[in-house]
Amino acid sequence: MKPSGTGLTKQVVAALIVRGEEVLCCQRTKYQALPLRWEFPGGKIEAGEEAPAALQRELDEELGIHAQIGRKVTQLQHHYLNGNAVELHFFLVERYEGEMQNRIFHEIRWVGRHELPKLDFLDADRKLVQQLANGELL
Repeated sequence: MKPSGTGLTKQVVAALIVRGEEVLCCQRTKYQALPLRWEFPGGKIEAGEEAPAALQRELDEELGIHAQIGRKVTQLQHHYLNGNAVELHFFLVERYEGEMQNRIFHEIRWVGRHELPKLDFLDADRKLVQQLANGELL
């Protein structure tokens, strides 16, 4: 992790799992930080892990799938009011093996690209959500 002002920048990977015009969205449980907010599946990159391998691991843990990690779509940073920051690495996933299971989320849902802004996404994801809805990415 890199120092960033007073906090740390966490390296995080997230998947844009696409099925036609739909993207898989996941809602946090009421017990997680930022409860019931929507996000894309993924998580922290562990020490010594490459981003695609981290995302493959996270998708197996969270959804029970073996994903074929595609190209990196975008990367962005978000700074929280408490001084912490995340650097998000978004990858395209168009193919995966296994039946998708909701292992950790309140809800998982396929959402049409233009409907994405209607969900209450994490602040860190909002710019990306708007870009997806506008057809600027993917």
